[in-house]
Amino acid sequence: MIKLPCDLTIAHLDEYQAKILPLINDSKNKSQTITIDDSELTRIDTLGVQFILAVVTYIIAQGKEIKWQSSSEVLRESINQLGISDAILLQYIID
Repeated sequence: MIKLPCDLTIAHLDEYQAKILPLINDSKNKSQTITIDDSELTRIDTLGVQFILAVVTYIIAQGKEIKWQSSSEVLRESINQLGISDAILLQYIID
């Protein structure tokens, strides 16, 4: 499971990226479904949204499925404010 941090902003992206990539690429984890939990997310900026889009795209490119657990209001508001209409991201995040 990938648990998004409470603060997914430019100040924390490098640190979080270093933690998340091993979870996606873990060869011991034979599961073809990766769960993303955004229940603790309270702050996100434009780069954070772009990072999530990149992660979702990367997971799909690895031939894995995504299960979105929770649905952060902060994330939905940010996506709407940015005018993102990318179907890859929206199918997982927007109800």
